[in-house]
Amino acid sequence: MSKNRPRPTPETQPYWDACQRHELQLQRCRSCQQFQFYPRVVCTKCGHDQLDWTRASGAGKIVSFTVVRRAISAAYAAEVPYVIALIQLDEGPQMMSNVVECDIDAVAIGMDVAVCFDDWDVDITIPKFKPAR
Repeated sequence: MSKNRPRPTPETQPYWDACQRHELQLQRCRSCQQFQFYPRVVCTKCGHDQLDWTRASGAGKIVSFTVVRRAISAAYAAEVPYVIALIQLDEGPQMMSNVVECDIDAVAIGMDVAVCFDDWDVDITIPKFKPAR
């Protein structure tokens, strides 16, 4: 059994392309300047349809998290335990991701984190977060 792979769409392809370059990019509305995540065809604040891809700082804070101790399938068995967290990005949007490169017992709400990237294969790179140092 294999891991669930992201399936890029026309709206999300620029995001995944940036991840392959180890860049975190977010959509930003030309009208109201709001950043948003996940990618959409219109701004979630004002409804404007002119959105630009903008490089994000990759910095944020953990606002919620859980530790997964039981694999959802055999494909994930070697990875447990792992942390899934809701990250409040410095630009405003929140995104769900894994927290890596630290002891799971050290993960805490309010922890400063920075983006890092996990190259799954030649087509997919996943953004994850690690403690900011």
